[in-house]
Amino acid sequence: MTKLNRRKFLTVAGVGGAAATVAACDEPTAPAVVESMPKLSWRLTSSFPKSLDTIHGASDVFARSVSEMTDGKFSIQVFAAGEIVGGLQAADAVSDGTVEIAHTASYYYWGKDPTFALATCVPFGLNCRMQNAWMYEGGGIDLMNEFYQRYNIYGLPGGNTGSQMGGWYRKEIHTPEDWKGLKIRIGGFGGAIMSRLGAVPQQIAGGDIYAALEKGTIDAAEWVGPYDDEKLGFYRVARNYYYPGWWEGQAMLHFFINLEKWNSLPRAYQAVIRSAAQTANTIMMARYDMQNPAALRRLVKAGAILRPFSEPVLDACFKASNDAYAELSAKNPQFKKTYDAMIAVRAEDYLWFQLSEHTSDTYMMIQQRKNAL
Repeated sequence: MTKLNRRKFLTVAGVGGAAATVAACDEPTAPAVVESMPKLSWRLTSSFPKSLDTIHGASDVFARSVSEMTDGKFSIQVFAAGEIVGGLQAADAVSDGTVEIAHTASYYYWGKDPTFALATCVPFGLNCRMQNAWMYEGGGIDLMNEFYQRYNIYGLPGGNTGSQMGGWYRKEIHTPEDWKGLKIRIGGFGGAIMSRLGAVPQQIAGGDIYAALEKGTIDAAEWVGPYDDEKLGFYRVARNYYYPGWWEGQAMLHFFINLEKWNSLPRAYQAVIRSAAQTANTIMMARYDMQNPAALRRLVKAGAILRPFSEPVLDACFKASNDAYAELSAKNPQFKKTYDAMIAVRAEDYLWFQLSEHTSDTYMMIQQRKNAL
């Protein structure tokens, strides 16, 4: 397939419909459906710096896909955190129309309403595949948009980090009591659960975490996983690298679109945005899965000590999380409705995964430890 024909194929696939297919047969001109569409230029504010190329890069994948599928008629300019608004102001910028779209993590805004957190992740929630299943086939997108409309937002999944690590610690964590008084850089809903165990959550920007660990201002810090953590150099000042990150068994990012702007789009352009968002969602996870293994090896070689959280520690965290969900569900009907739908998927999928994924993966992991792979 020539470059020209491939471009036309992408255009037709994006807008869909028989009319677009017929129009594509006319080689010298752009498809008729695209020709009839308005020329639009939107701005996207990311909650992430360009240095986080895997997360920030999803915005570039999205914008490029939209442009290719509309033959350049729908362009989206991507701005890093701080270039228009701060990273944590991205949702507000979409709500008030400062920008048309944002790429962000829904759980950043859980302080407005804890329901925001469910679209990204909550402690002991879903893994990446389960989150996709819930969103795309279990009604999760519709449930979240029922909620988001209160904030003049339309949301679509836009990437995932996969399961995250449990962070970097200056001292070892053996029992639940070791959380007490521990000053840890952790944000959002996970921090709220940590505080129930006696920890002291700290909100610190990524660029300031290393200095805080080095000076002893904090005792521990969580970030994402090997690929992103390596860049910040935590292993130099806090060598104990714990797993799993029970508060983020996955972390789904979202594209937040101003609801009025979304509703004003031609249906063909809405289809393009949905398709581009799915592309970004798939590619981010694929990039992390390719980059994390090598980064983990480098970290261990540089002195990081891998340590699992003990079962008693995880049990205490699990109980604290369930207590919090019960309290929130009792006073927030929207949270309860959405959370109940999510955990129904969790129960069913773990029933299936322990037969299929778990047994197969466990056997192959044994082979990996034998150096047979």
